[in-house]
Amino acid sequence: MSGEKTEAPTAKKLQKAKEEGNVPQSRDVSAWLTTAAGAMFVPSTIERGRDLGRAAIEQIAVVIADPDPAGALASMVHTFAALPGVLGPLLAATVLAAIVGRAVQGNVKPTPKKLQPKFSSLNPVNGFKQHWGPQGLWEGAKSLLKTAVIGLVLWFVAKELAPQLVRSGVTPLSSVLQLTGEATGRMLTLTIVIGLLIAVGDYFMNRRQIMKKLRMSKDDIKQEHKTAEGDPLLKGAIKSKQMQMSRNRMMADVAKADVVVVNPTHIAVALRYEPGSGAPKVVAKGAGAIAAKIRARAQENSVPIVKDVPLARSMYKGVKIGQEIPAELYAAVAKVLAFVMNLRTRGALTPLGGDAHTLPVA
Repeated sequence: MSGEKTEAPTAKKLQKAKEEGNVPQSRDVSAWLTTAAGAMFVPSTIERGRDLGRAAIEQIAVVIADPDPAGALASMVHTFAALPGVLGPLLAATVLAAIVGRAVQGNVKPTPKKLQPKFSSLNPVNGFKQHWGPQGLWEGAKSLLKTAVIGLVLWFVAKELAPQLVRSGVTPLSSVLQLTGEATGRMLTLTIVIGLLIAVGDYFMNRRQIMKKLRMSKDDIKQEHKTAEGDPLLKGAIKSKQMQMSRNRMMADVAKADVVVVNPTHIAVALRYEPGSGAPKVVAKGAGAIAAKIRARAQENSVPIVKDVPLARSMYKGVKIGQEIPAELYAAVAKVLAFVMNLRTRGALTPLGGDAHTLPVA
């Protein structure tokens, strides 16, 4: 049936959904990328913090030895001024990771509509569907999977590390700390990698659900096309009205023409020549019924009608309304205008309703 939503969403609907923030995304992608960035920069941050702390303690010793208030204040200011250099790289890396996490999912721009309160979220039925529907079940399964994976990684690392810690009584403390640090690093790396894989799966699951919600019926697509392109009936009426207005303007220009060239009844082309403004222009043209109207309009306004079959055909096919005649027709048009001027001088123009004058053959 045409009402069933079996069709993929159109580009317009996808764009609208994107503007409303209804796009596939997984919060876990940004969360795990942020965690990875933090894990990379935490060791260097700790090292810089340790160096800053050591320098601060040395300054305290100097202040104790020489308790000068100005010196103590300068030492404190120097310590606090160095904090951005210690924490800055870590903060910048985590913020950048969060932005990248949104960017790779095609969701960089903020969506104000998502911040607007929705009263539908207070509906207990919707809440029940959200928590116990397919989305809620997937969220629960995802949480269990993450917990199981982290627990499994922790168990394997602990199993590997336990025998070495048991022998720590005969192992130097520095070696024990090094082994523990390496094991913690491996655990963190494995957890982040697996977490990112789960996040990618979550993204595609979310994408599948959203694309399913955005599906359209054939009627929806037709209605969207009609809205975008305009109602065909309305467009036809507008086009007809525009053509009528253009035709009315053209007929008004016939009354101001210098001559109408005909073929002899099927085609009519009206010419107007204004000295000093270039070549003569075609101000109206038409075939069939329109040609008949042009002839009638010309007769009503005493515009000379001249029969010249080749010229009428050439201008009808090759010159648009409002355009000047091309150079190759100058001689033929000049001959017609001279013929009309000669008739007007001799007072031999056809009276209203008369037949067209035939241009004499040279």
